[in-house]
Amino acid sequence: MSSLPKAGDFLGHPKGLFLLFGTEMWERFGYYGMRAILVLYLVALVQEGGFGWSNADALSLYGTFTMAVYITPLLGGWLADNVLGQRKAIILGGLLMAAGHFTMGIPHSYLAGQEENVFYLGLTLLCLGNGLFKPNISTMVGDLYKEGDQRRDGAFTIFYMGINLGGALGPLIAGYAAASMGWQWGFVVAGIGMVISVLMQLALSNKYLGDIGVVPSAKLSQAQSESNTKEPLTKVETDRIKVIFTMSVFSIIFWMGFEQAGGLMNLFANDYTNRMLFDFEVPASWFQSLNSIFIIVFAPLVAIIWLKLDKREPNSPVKFAIALIFLALGFITMILALMTQGQGDNLQISMMWLVLFYLFHTLGELCLSPIGLSMVSKLAPLRLASMLMGIWFLCTAVANKIAGFVGSFLGEGEAAVENAMGIFIGLGATAIISAVIMYLLSDKLVKWMHGAEGQHAPHTQEHILAEELEVTAEKQ
Repeated sequence: MSSLPKAGDFLGHPKGLFLLFGTEMWERFGYYGMRAILVLYLVALVQEGGFGWSNADALSLYGTFTMAVYITPLLGGWLADNVLGQRKAIILGGLLMAAGHFTMGIPHSYLAGQEENVFYLGLTLLCLGNGLFKPNISTMVGDLYKEGDQRRDGAFTIFYMGINLGGALGPLIAGYAAASMGWQWGFVVAGIGMVISVLMQLALSNKYLGDIGVVPSAKLSQAQSESNTKEPLTKVETDRIKVIFTMSVFSIIFWMGFEQAGGLMNLFANDYTNRMLFDFEVPASWFQSLNSIFIIVFAPLVAIIWLKLDKREPNSPVKFAIALIFLALGFITMILALMTQGQGDNLQISMMWLVLFYLFHTLGELCLSPIGLSMVSKLAPLRLASMLMGIWFLCTAVANKIAGFVGSFLGEGEAAVENAMGIFIGLGATAIISAVIMYLLSDKLVKWMHGAEGQHAPHTQEHILAEELEVTAEKQ
């Protein structure tokens, strides 16, 4: 039976949270560092060390890759739940991702016509490794807390700051390395971050995580069952799973717009933004750090706001609706930028418009992503925890592919500016409509949570049993 570690607390949370914070920080350093330069690398001229692809082809590949990154957690979650355990899955996934980064970092001059094949091999290793790593480390954060522990949402906000500290540093350092020493050096820097992540987990997990994540959760759940068999889902569990599925589907709309950042907005920053700051030209990849920097600044403030609101704090579905409104505001910002700063092939908008765009999208992310991760950990039955976390990421995968498809309509030259306006209008309108629908559904979704959220959340197995008896009585 899994038990909570006895390594003590730090800042009111188990020390294991800060180990997972660091492990995820360095993994995200690698991933976001690679992501910030990926599309720019693909469209760069061959003589500049790139592949010379069109915008449409690069954005299509970007969408397919990021979709695969989020699909593989479904398989990785199942393997961790049933075979490997979360700890082994994280180590194996980290090693595969490090191999992927370093494979992409092999100079073209060493590959003799096999550049694209080796590039695709590196992407494949990244996808497989990410599938094992991503759902399991998030689930382990939830496992540090007993059911009903009110610190759980705060823990995920702290964990999310770790994600974004890595996300802020990765594009800055890998982007600088790529710009100053060549594209492959950017990928090598990303690989170094991944190696640090794996070493932290190997060296410190036994001390700070105890036996959390060692035994596959499906086996652990079966061992805790009195009948020692796999029991069917109860009515409460079924309703809670319906909440997870519903809110995961709505998250597709958010991520479809949000994930334009690494594709369409990366190219927009590169081609249609005045990036001169005094005598220094800001690398386009550096704008990918804005989201993470804003999260580090605003995540504590958002957490304090939720705390101060106390009983008036919005429930999770309403927070999702607020996130979609912020998403729409980001696209409205870009619409205003194009309307006020003209059109044409030589368009160069102010960098401040992009700063505002990323600020609004960051505020939206803070209302959705940590809340979504916490929601899955609260509502998912133990034996399906990593699998349902995989479902959450599967919907993000669908969103990423749609984002790449939508972004591929950008085109080239003067037409790209006109096409960008249409994309911004369409995504903004979709976000507003989805926000209204989510708000109207919020009461029903909270009812399906059966007290898992709010002041009356059940804290013991006795409370859960009483809830089941109440649902059975209602059916009769």
